[in-house]
Parts: sequence; C-alpha cells; structure tokens
Amino acid sequence: MLAQSYVHQPLGQEVEAIAGRYVLEKELRLNFQGREVLCLIGHAAFDTACCGAGGCGYAIVPGFVRQWKSGKTPAGEAVSEVEPVEDETMRSEIELRLKSEEQVHQVNFW
Repeated sequence: MLAQSYVHQPLGQEVEAIAGRYVLEKELRLNFQGREVLCLIGHAAFDTACCGAGGCGYAIVPGFVRQWKSGKTPAGEAVSEVEPVEDETMRSEIELRLKSEEQVHQVNFW
C-alpha cells in the first residue's frame, strides 16, 4: 500500500461550518496489532442548521503511521506519512476501540 501525506492540523481551534462548528481536540497514536494508528478526535455542534440542532464526538483515522512528522509544509505544518487502513475487520476493531475509549459516535477512515 502506498503511503499518503497527512498534514497535522492545529488542535483546539474552532472551525465555523455552514450548519455549525467543529473542533479537533487531540491526536493520538493508537497501538493496534503491533503498529500505530493515527487517530484524530474532535467534536461538532450543529446549531445553525434549518432542520434542528445537535452534536457529536467524532474520530478520523488517516491510517497506520509509517513516518511520524517526517516533513513540513511550506507554511511550517508538520507532515506524517500514513498508510490507510483498508482491511474491514481491522476497521471494525479500531472503530469499536475508539467508540469505547474515546466516547465518539462516528469514526471515519481515509
């Protein structure tokens, strides 16, 4: 599998969106079957949508860490190399762990 670049985003900064806002709270490297999986944890609030209000905790999983913060963008943001998690069984196991350990409602994989 080919590695993909992940540009690390600033933590704790609220981002306005069309139906509300979201905040990326933390990055973690989850130990999984002898490898590390990069996981991003955040929360979103939907309070400006026409159909009601709500919110959720979420996780984004860019993939297995191949190289941690091995480069930088021209703007100075750290870049890591990741390998997407393609195996459905692994995805399910990672999702269950994140929902249990991080109290998120939604897990999205790259």
